[in-house]
Amino acid sequence: MIKPHGSDTLNPLFVYDSQKHHELTHEAENLPSMMLTSAAAANAVMLGAGYFNPLTGYMNLADAISVAETMHTTDGLFWPTPVLNLTDDVTGIQGHKRIALKDPNVEGHPILAVMDVEAIEEASDDELNTMAEKVYGTTDSEHPGVATFMAQGRYVVSGTIQVLSLSYFQSDFPDTFRTAVEIRNEIAERGWKKVVAFQTRNPMHLAHEELCHMAMDRLGCDGLVIHMLLGKLKKGDIPAPVRDAAIRKMVELYFPPNSAMVTGYGFDMLYAGPREAVLHAVFRQNMGATHFIIGRDHAGVGDYYGAFEAQEIFDTIPEGTLQIEIFRADHTAYSKKLNKVVMMCEAPDHEKDDFVLLSGTKVREMLGNGIAPPKEFSRPEVAQILMDYYQSLK
Repeated sequence: MIKPHGSDTLNPLFVYDSQKHHELTHEAENLPSMMLTSAAAANAVMLGAGYFNPLTGYMNLADAISVAETMHTTDGLFWPTPVLNLTDDVTGIQGHKRIALKDPNVEGHPILAVMDVEAIEEASDDELNTMAEKVYGTTDSEHPGVATFMAQGRYVVSGTIQVLSLSYFQSDFPDTFRTAVEIRNEIAERGWKKVVAFQTRNPMHLAHEELCHMAMDRLGCDGLVIHMLLGKLKKGDIPAPVRDAAIRKMVELYFPPNSAMVTGYGFDMLYAGPREAVLHAVFRQNMGATHFIIGRDHAGVGDYYGAFEAQEIFDTIPEGTLQIEIFRADHTAYSKKLNKVVMMCEAPDHEKDDFVLLSGTKVREMLGNGIAPPKEFSRPEVAQILMDYYQSLK
């Protein structure tokens, strides 16, 4: 199986040993504590689940800036985005070397992790702006990722962590949330050797489904891992349980047995376009995928990124840095001429009107009015689940 990034074996930071877990939980009750931001909590979950291998905790300011500027930590590890624990208040933890980290997203704010504090540093406005500019390509406060990053605070609390909980993801999504360890194990159990991963934060319509089939066929893959984001999204995005139901229905009806896994991971969307695409590739390698689909405007939002910037950034990464390979996809749509879904770049004799194209706004409007999109756009069984959701909002 493909090696994880940066090490020979996967080293998740979740404390699996029950005795050690019990001792740390008891210790944490008497430690000074800090409430994490949702973004920092998501980072802890990804560290705990093994997705952020080989990191051992939160980055310090020097590493975060180095990663933002060069996609490498100060000691040379390739990493595309800062993994930070930012806060606006350090009064309760100042001077302490060991602290408990509380979960902001679960009632009662249970302990998420225990942290050995390496440093507490105050980032300047220039440093915060540099990180935003390099990671998101903008400092525009209208960008949802920038707005979230800038709202977290300016104190950088760095150090190694031991993770005691995977937050609400296991309880809210027991059939879907999987750690990188679990996905690696299931890939091995299924006997898959060549595996392509598909990232989604949305339901999958016919074009997405066919893109996955295309990738599997062209790459000669044994299996597909549909890996959906289960964390915080921007306003208006479809909630994870609805997406999950729609995707499972699609796989059940339109994929052969033992060809696709429906899974999810616990992270808040960054909307960082190219940089987030690279982060996605890193943690897909960690979960055992050999290939990863990068489509048009992957992880983008609004008009902040060019259509293929998320693919082009991989041309700037030194060869051998990542073992996972990228499957570069164009926009896919149903061709009225060919009576099938195609990549638009592979149909040079087509005009725009030769494709079945619907905007996201138009699709949401149709679903909200109880009108199913045409079968050339969406499977009827998937459309029904989405119509039920939009009707429920009324």
